[in-house]
Amino acid sequence: MDKRNLTLLTDLYQLTMMNGYLKHGKKEEIAVFDVFFRQNEMITYSLACGLEQVVDYVLNLKFGEDEIEYLKNLKIFDQEFLDYLKDFKFTGDIYAVPEGTVVFPGEPIMTVKAPIIQAQLIETAILNMLNFQTLIATKSAKICSAAKGDVVMEFGLRRAQAPDAGIYGARAAVIGGCNSTSNVLAGKMFDIPVAGTHAHSWVMNFKDEYTAFMEYAKTYPNNTLLLVDTYDTLNQGVPNAIKVFDYLKEQGYKPKGIRLDSGDLAYLSKKARKMLDDAGYPDTIICASGDLDEYSINSLKSQGAKINSWGVGTKLITSADMPALGGVYKLAAVIDEKGNETPKIKLSENVAKITNPGFKDIYRVYDNVSGKAEADCIFLRNEEDVDQSKPLVLTHQTERWKKITFNNYTVRKLHVDVIKNGQLVYKLPSLKEIIEYTKTELDSFWDEYKRLDKPHLYKVDLSDKLYELKSKMLDDIRSKQVKA
Repeated sequence: MDKRNLTLLTDLYQLTMMNGYLKHGKKEEIAVFDVFFRQNEMITYSLACGLEQVVDYVLNLKFGEDEIEYLKNLKIFDQEFLDYLKDFKFTGDIYAVPEGTVVFPGEPIMTVKAPIIQAQLIETAILNMLNFQTLIATKSAKICSAAKGDVVMEFGLRRAQAPDAGIYGARAAVIGGCNSTSNVLAGKMFDIPVAGTHAHSWVMNFKDEYTAFMEYAKTYPNNTLLLVDTYDTLNQGVPNAIKVFDYLKEQGYKPKGIRLDSGDLAYLSKKARKMLDDAGYPDTIICASGDLDEYSINSLKSQGAKINSWGVGTKLITSADMPALGGVYKLAAVIDEKGNETPKIKLSENVAKITNPGFKDIYRVYDNVSGKAEADCIFLRNEEDVDQSKPLVLTHQTERWKKITFNNYTVRKLHVDVIKNGQLVYKLPSLKEIIEYTKTELDSFWDEYKRLDKPHLYKVDLSDKLYELKSKMLDDIRSKQVKA
C-alpha cells in the first residue's frame, strides 16, 4: 500500500541497540514485547486501529543500498553491522487484537515475539502507527456516539499534522463511525465515501449570494447543499437558499439542504428549520460544521438543535483534548534456545508504570443473557483455557479482596495470530468488514462504559497466576535492593 521504504522510520537508539545485540551475541535471543497504553483521566476505552499499516510495514522491511549507505555515512556503525542489515528480514511472530476491537489500559493490544534484534527495530514505527490511528478511531467513536445516529463526515485534512495524519486519520475516523471523508486521496486509497460541497470563497467569488447559490445548483442539481452563513444566515442565506430550492423543485430536482459553519448553531438551526419547513422543504438536511467535537455535539443535541448532519474536522483529526495516546512497547519476556521463558518486569515509583510480566493473552467475558461484555482478564499464555462449564472468579488487579463471579458466561480470546515466522497468516479484513465489526464491538458494551460524563470503569483483571508471578518478581527485586 505504502510504496515508500519505511525501514529507517525508527529512532536512532533502536539501531544502536541492534548493533549492540549483534556484538554481544544476542541477535538470535527471542524477546516478547507488548504494546499497550496506560490509564489516564481522558481514557475510558479505545478502539484498536492501525494493524493493517503495521502489517504492510513489517512485511516490507528491507535495508536497501540507499539506507545502508546513509547509515554508513553516520560513522556510528562498523561494517559487520552494515553487512548484517543487507539480508535483514523480519522472521518473528505478531499477535494482535483485530482493528476495531474495544480495548482498555494495560491490555496488550499487540505482542511481538521475535529475535530481539528484529523486535527492537520495529518498536518506533509500530507505536507511531498504532498510537495515532487508535487515538483518532476512538475520538471518532465518541463523536459519532454523541451524534446519536446522525451522519458524521470527517473534514480534518487541512488541519491534520501532515499528509500521513490526514490520510490514515481519515481511515481511522471511518472505522470509528464516520460516514465519509472530505479527503479525496483517502477515499481513493481505502474506498471511503467522499463528501463535500462548496466553501465561503465560492459565494464571495460571485456578484451576490443568490447568484452563487444558483450557479452551484445548476452545476450540481442532484447534490445541492448550500453554505448559508457567508454574510447573514437568517436574513439572507436561508432565504436565498429557499429561492434556489424553489427553482430546483420546478426543474424536477430535490434540494439536499444547507450547512451552518458559524454562529449560535442551536439557535440558527431552529430558526432555519422553521423557515425551510414553512417553505415546503421539511426533508432538507441541516448540516453543521466549525470546531465541533463530542462535547459540543452533545450540548447542541441537549439544546434541541435541528441539525442532522455533522462535519467534524480539527478536533477529530488532532484529537484536540488528548493529542497523544501514550502507547508503549515494553519487554515482557525472553525465551532461550530451549524454549524456556524468563519473564521481565519494569519497576517504577509510579504504580501505573509497573509492567505486567510474561507472554500474555487477553480474554473477554460476556454475559450469556444480555450478550454484553462484563470484564476482561489478562492471562499468561501457558495457562489452561478457561473451563466455561465452571464458575469463573475474577479478582481486581491490585485490590485482591474485590472479586466477581460469573456463572452463565462465554469467554472470547481477543488476540489473533497475524504473522508467524515472518509470514502473514491472518486474512486482513476489508474496511467495510472492519466497520461492521467495530459497530458490533461497541454495541456489546453497556452505555454506562461509553458515556462522556464520568463513565463506569470497565473491569480489567489479572489471572491469579499472572498476579502471583508479578508479586513474586516485585518481592524478589525489592529484596535484592534491600540486601544491596
